Amino acid sequence: VQLQASGGGLVQAGGSLRLSCAASGRTFSPYNMGWFRQAPGKEREFVSAVHWGGGITYYADSVKGRFAISRDNAKNTMYLQMNSLKPEDTAVYYCAARTDYSGSYYGISSYAYWGQGTLVTVSS
Repeated sequence: VQLQASGGGLVQAGGSLRLSCAASGRTFSPYNMGWFRQAPGKEREFVSAVHWGGGITYYADSVKGRFAISRDNAKNTMYLQMNSLKPEDTAVYYCAARTDYSGSYYGISSYAYWGQGTLVTVSS
């Protein structure tokens, strides 16, 4: 499955952005999906994940209560609504499709398919 992330940009602290991840090439719905981010000089980290049906979601503590993940299987698209953005949210955001269900939902190695990333910059 090919993934294309979009929606990044420059926003002031306290603002909002909505990221999208469009899937193509394979049926999107069977995959649990996730968002990860990588800030300059730091390792890629888990942000959020959503079960294939959309009813179960997970969040990193750093974004809980501010970000909301969702998906529309009919449109082969996943979203990440980001509110109350902080400068520390600045990073390249990647969407990914999970293929290893023996691993954890927050583990990078559990995801085999990755989008190219979209840059989010939050100014103070």
